[in-house]
Amino acid sequence: MTSSELWTRATADRYDAEETEMSSAAVLEPTLAFLSELAGDGRALEFAIGTGRVGVPLRQRGVPVAGIELSEHMAAVLRRKIDEDTLPVTVGDMATTVVPGEFTLVYLVYNTITNLLTQDEQVECFRNAARHLRPGGRFVIELSVPPLRFLPPGQAAVPFDVSERHLGFDTFDLVEQILVSHHFTRDGDDGRYRRGNSRHRYAWPAELDLMARIAGLELERRVADWDGAPFTQDSPKHVSVWRKPVRGRPTRRG
Repeated sequence: MTSSELWTRATADRYDAEETEMSSAAVLEPTLAFLSELAGDGRALEFAIGTGRVGVPLRQRGVPVAGIELSEHMAAVLRRKIDEDTLPVTVGDMATTVVPGEFTLVYLVYNTITNLLTQDEQVECFRNAARHLRPGGRFVIELSVPPLRFLPPGQAAVPFDVSERHLGFDTFDLVEQILVSHHFTRDGDDGRYRRGNSRHRYAWPAELDLMARIAGLELERRVADWDGAPFTQDSPKHVSVWRKPVRGRPTRRG
């Protein structure tokens, strides 16, 4: 097993309710259009498929989807939505777990590669994606750009959400490239807050490109979002696409 932290039953059961914005049509429609175009008439594999926020509607669009998920509890929530024959899910880690067949698309959304807490494991994730891809297939990652520009000397944390029912901020270990996301979520109307946190290893776009090269993949494009806006130095996240080369047959000589 990798160093990824396991999602508990309680966290899995409330995940969809707490991620309603990410499940909205405004977020999902461009995501699904982007992924379905890359999948074409082939199969798609989602690493860390979770409760199926993306995988289930992508399958409903006609793309054959399979998934890998570390948390049995998250997979159980997904299974309430769709049966195993329609969307098979293998319980295991995304760095080493292998499922049968080849895919035109392997994808990781919503920062989930950061659940792997070491660089070596993230490299293995790229290798695992390449292992599943057929020649010409693509590996797609959606990932935030580390917000270190908002961390001046002496400041220990960067807020990412300050709203009526939720306070979220990240703290950083700049040596190990580890960030801890802290959440204070209001439960009910009695003033009580539930505290939670999760650890992540952040990575820069250039670092991911090197991981891809180690795995034998080539950067095809990088955009700022699923709508395809240009990626710039001010973009808070990126959607990156790497391609598995199609190796031509050697030319016969003599």
